[in-house]
Amino acid sequence: MIKGHGGNKRKLAETIGCTVEEIIDMSSNLNPLGPPETIESFICSNVKEIRSLPEPDAGSMRNGFARFHGIDENRVVAGNGTTWFIYTLPLALGSKKVLILGPTYSDYKDACLMYHIDFNHCLATASDSFLPDVDRLSGMAAGADTVFICNPDNPTGALILKDKIEYLLKRHKNTLFIIDESYLPFVENAEDLSFVTDTGYQNLVVLSSMSKIYRIPGLRTGFLSAGPKIVEKMMAYYQPWSVNALAQAVIEHIFGHPEEIEPFFRKTRAYVNAQRQRFTESLEGIKGLELFDSSTCFILARLQEGLTSGEFCEKIGQHRILIRDCFNFIGLSDQYVRFSLKTQRTNDHLSTLIRQVMENV
Repeated sequence: MIKGHGGNKRKLAETIGCTVEEIIDMSSNLNPLGPPETIESFICSNVKEIRSLPEPDAGSMRNGFARFHGIDENRVVAGNGTTWFIYTLPLALGSKKVLILGPTYSDYKDACLMYHIDFNHCLATASDSFLPDVDRLSGMAAGADTVFICNPDNPTGALILKDKIEYLLKRHKNTLFIIDESYLPFVENAEDLSFVTDTGYQNLVVLSSMSKIYRIPGLRTGFLSAGPKIVEKMMAYYQPWSVNALAQAVIEHIFGHPEEIEPFFRKTRAYVNAQRQRFTESLEGIKGLELFDSSTCFILARLQEGLTSGEFCEKIGQHRILIRDCFNFIGLSDQYVRFSLKTQRTNDHLSTLIRQVMENV
């Protein structure tokens, strides 16, 4: 089993002697507002969908995504979460040398390891607030056939502006760029930053997740958008019925009510922005804790020397709060942790605990 992922609620509950339900999970990057009420009621009313096989290619789900974004359906693949695409793309594309912009999500690396594909990291640094040096990235991309970029990045929250990525796409036309936009819906003016509707690039793949913004990770739904030739290569590895019937029904329902999508996004972005600012301000001036600017629903922090991320997570965990220990991200260390925003009450509680822990170091 791949071990690159984050916190384990069950393990923490067993360690401190409580139930899993008592653990507050601030390690998982999901919409703090939760799914829209209409989604949960729809699921309850449509459980019977599991009695029948779903569409083998999730065609209606794919068409809904294409229709909403105003692109041709032959540019879209609907999948069992963006993770399926991450693990299938290097194989389907025949990648030989992969470059990964980091520090970032471990599955890009793990996908390469699964197929014994050579990979390298271009690591942004804390001194630059984890924003990459685009010229350096460009120089390394020249030696790669495939580049993974998570934008905004997980776990740093750093956002690369669109013109920087366009510069790379135009300069390296023989290199395929996979842009993972899983967290972009949380960003203000995300529609202007997304590449989903940019159909002029033949060396571009965009990954879009429904899990994070709609807080439905258990349904496993996501999309790939790219030129028809790339889509054709992906479909050669597509397994029939890979997206379950209930998941397909939920996504069809979401795109069947486009008038509800933008208001939900606006509400989420306003809430996340307000909570991120409140949380950051509440921790200003604390010695030994540095917070990095984030454009999304989570915040990366660096601890002072002498207190490791494991020790810090353990201290916070004693209060039944699970946060992300970032020691296993390539390019970070055991001085980094990540906080995922939740309700205002929970965020305030965590900031109080953080202050108490740091004052007693």
